[in-house]
Amino acid sequence: MSHHRVGLIVPSSNVTVETEIPALLARHRDATFSFHGSRMRMHTVSPEELAAMNDQRGRCVDELADARVDALLYACLVAVMAQGPGEHRRVESEVAAQLHERGVAADLVSSAGALVDALAALGARRIALVTPYVRPLAERVVAYLEAEELEVADWTALEVADNAEVGAIPGERVMDAARGLDLTGVDALVISACVQMPSLPLVERAEQELGVPVLSAATAGAFCLLAGLGLAPDLPDAGSLLRATTPARL
Repeated sequence: MSHHRVGLIVPSSNVTVETEIPALLARHRDATFSFHGSRMRMHTVSPEELAAMNDQRGRCVDELADARVDALLYACLVAVMAQGPGEHRRVESEVAAQLHERGVAADLVSSAGALVDALAALGARRIALVTPYVRPLAERVVAYLEAEELEVADWTALEVADNAEVGAIPGERVMDAARGLDLTGVDALVISACVQMPSLPLVERAEQELGVPVLSAATAGAFCLLAGLGLAPDLPDAGSLLRATTPARL
């Protein structure tokens, strides 16, 4: 059984990534993982604080390079998407170059890029979203995904600006938001387009209740981490994306 070190770069107020990603990867049958985090200060989910948080990225990458991680997840979806279309490619390229300069050959993915890649792996083009963000930021997420040639058929914003409060949104509120969406003809539902809004216990449940493939920022991140490490993205009770029949990361 192989062992892999996973680096997580997270907002300082985030408490969900370091819960859901380890919980997901612990289900893998052929590998074990350790998790190593570095934090960027951020409390309120606003354009100003997101930009200031992104400025701390270099320090975090260096810290995780020191730990010689095998894979790294830049885990703040909206911080990347709020900067404009295609930003995840620029961020991932810059982080990969920094790791290379430090002599670390870690596979790198951002939560924003992971969601785009995971939707592509599912063959999803028409989607629906549940987001916790205030409406202007949610609109940026929608625009970002549409720039990736996805059709966002319906979406909702729960209008929670305090990132600590996002981490405490009850699962039933998320499920009610999902139930309120028009899912007619959608290829997939993103039940949490945010790594801080808890959703892992909801993914399989929502998929069975709503009758469409369901994924989250967390399951997308786990999918891309596994694929980047050359491991089968096959985890139980985590939705269609993480079943053995899903193609590897594109």
